[in-house]
Amino acid sequence: MVRFMENRTDLWKIEREYAANGKSLICGVDEAGRGPLAGAVFAAAVILPHGVEIEGLDDSKKLSEKKREALFDVICEKALAFGIASSSEKEIDEINILNASLLAMKRAVRKLSVSPDMILVDGNKVFETETDIESVVKGDGLSASIAAASILAKVSRDRYMSELAEKYPEYCFEKHKGYPTKLHYECVEKYGLSDIHRRSFFKKYKGGVLVE
Repeated sequence: MVRFMENRTDLWKIEREYAANGKSLICGVDEAGRGPLAGAVFAAAVILPHGVEIEGLDDSKKLSEKKREALFDVICEKALAFGIASSSEKEIDEINILNASLLAMKRAVRKLSVSPDMILVDGNKVFETETDIESVVKGDGLSASIAAASILAKVSRDRYMSELAEKYPEYCFEKHKGYPTKLHYECVEKYGLSDIHRRSFFKKYKGGVLVE
């Protein structure tokens, strides 16, 4: 089942609907890093206490880096349970980015210390699980649980890319986080592909070397 929701600001509406039907432990799941040319894709799963107030909670893409960092700690503190996981660039090349994203999501759910009654996944695809699961298109702006997961996933991946920037300073990962920016392409043109670049994202490269 895929749910398409109208634009609104009530982030607890979906959770209330399920709670009214006896599903009180609702897990939101989202990923970060499907578009970049390098590094792993991250995912987070979050179970929030029903109706908990988290000021400023929203889709991570709508928030500043400073706000996301602040909310990361608040979410971790207030969540009943959360899990953060990833799929490597090698897995992305082997099984494609969609399947790698779903795998990271499944891994994040497995890290939860509490078993959910219901899983809400951002987007229009879901992973296999014995728990009831539903996809919510643009769910990171429509569900409190998914919004919280989007922030944990985004912050975790940004921190990971900042660590990679120290290991691979020539690629300027701290500036573009691996996304396909002009600067990133210029770095690749100059230095070739590193061992953490996603080979399947580069049609003009073979074995880390630019080919015509």
